[in-house]
Amino acid sequence: MTVWISRRPEADVGNELAESRSGPGLLAGIRLAVSDDIDVAGRATTAGCSEFADIPDSDAAAVAALRAEGAVLVGKTNLDQFATAVAVATGETDIAVSTDTAGSGLVAAGLQGIVGIKPTRSVISHDDGVPTCESYDCSTIFAPGLRLADTATAVLAASAPGRSWPADTTLAASSSPVVAIPDELPHLDRQWRAAFDEAVTRLQACGVRIVTVGFAPFLAAAKLGYDGALASERYSAITQFIDVHPAVALDPTVRDIIAAARDIPAHRLIAERTEVRRLQKLAMKSLAGAAALLVPTAPTHPSIAEVEGDPVGVNERLGTYTDFCNLFDMCGVAVPAGTAGDAQFGVTVLARAFDDAVALDIAALFTDEPAPATPWPLAAADHVELVVFGAHLLGGPLVHQLTDRGARFAGEITTAPRYRMTALPTTPPKPGVTRVPEGVEGAALTGHRWLLSPAALGQFLAELPAPMQLGKVEFADGSWRTAFGCDAAVPGEDISSHGSWTNALAAGAVRQA
Repeated sequence: MTVWISRRPEADVGNELAESRSGPGLLAGIRLAVSDDIDVAGRATTAGCSEFADIPDSDAAAVAALRAEGAVLVGKTNLDQFATAVAVATGETDIAVSTDTAGSGLVAAGLQGIVGIKPTRSVISHDDGVPTCESYDCSTIFAPGLRLADTATAVLAASAPGRSWPADTTLAASSSPVVAIPDELPHLDRQWRAAFDEAVTRLQACGVRIVTVGFAPFLAAAKLGYDGALASERYSAITQFIDVHPAVALDPTVRDIIAAARDIPAHRLIAERTEVRRLQKLAMKSLAGAAALLVPTAPTHPSIAEVEGDPVGVNERLGTYTDFCNLFDMCGVAVPAGTAGDAQFGVTVLARAFDDAVALDIAALFTDEPAPATPWPLAAADHVELVVFGAHLLGGPLVHQLTDRGARFAGEITTAPRYRMTALPTTPPKPGVTRVPEGVEGAALTGHRWLLSPAALGQFLAELPAPMQLGKVEFADGSWRTAFGCDAAVPGEDISSHGSWTNALAAGAVRQA
């Protein structure tokens, strides 16, 4: 199998890259590959079957969004007919967009030693192209590193939002999250098990608490997703094409898989969807108390001879840790995690639907890059900002009231010089921030920005004790933001000259209760 089904001339790509690099887009100068089951205007979409070729008039929404931000199309990548097996990620482009139905996006990333982001299903557009299993198809972004993958996914999330995000979306993993690992690891040999153990140890060294959970419901769903009645959607997706082109040269393996789905009765499909929901409840119950599930991205890296000898069996084993993801509507981030013998080894951090930021934060612990300050879900999920000045500062004694609600730290910020800070006689000690009248000398005070969901802010506000209050505060950049304030009538010792609560504590200017 070659990497490319169609590729643009190097000169054309080079000229467009030169023009793109001078542009303002988030992906200026970035080379893009598109899996050949996703539409690109003016270029044939074949899904790996030349007789199926169709030339669309417009880009798929995902492709259009990436190109609008400066990404330059290099070409369309190869895949098995109708996306039945793993698509190939290459090092000849900077990013690639592909389809993940039963883990092909995540597994491809794991085997190539790159990053793959598979969002919660349907939060980014996957409407244009060849469906594999329409109920479970999802777009996946590949990139060499986490930051670039995150940026590209943010572009997709911002430009073509799909499902509405919950009002209580978790925007960050906690500083010491609980991560689950399976109680069984099928198909891993000694070297691959050792590589996974090393990955677990690495997380523990970062302050992650590891728990073991029952993996049986995940495995049972993976089996259904591969060879059960759910596969009938594969046949439905191309039945008209097969009926019109009965003599088409289908790949024998693809033909066998699709043909087997032809005569599956509807009642069996309904029964298996019911079974998936039952297994999903069991699986999510097993994850109770854990922020995410860590799995090997793939259990092995097969040779070409092994694939040729047993293509269906090999692909089924490759999907052991991913085939259930879209069935359970889980999000995932695949990252490199060293090697297993001579093969690339990767792990995937899986999380519940809409916990994409949590998965991203935990996956970042395996990279040399810090987690993005504003990860891609913020481009789509509703969120609000809160500026704090005292016990809710990062590292403060009450910060858990924010982090337990999924709030994300967003850096320092300083007010306009129109405020005063007093040490209030509370337990624990808290600062009171009040605005001074016109003509009265004030001070610039440093606080911390937090991003949180609207529901989290509402819960936080409902529990806020007097005399604390939230209101609009003016900042040095001229903006007005929601921040902590205080009833000006409450007495306290003025500590404004220290410039921040942290400085006042360090100077001993605050009396500890």
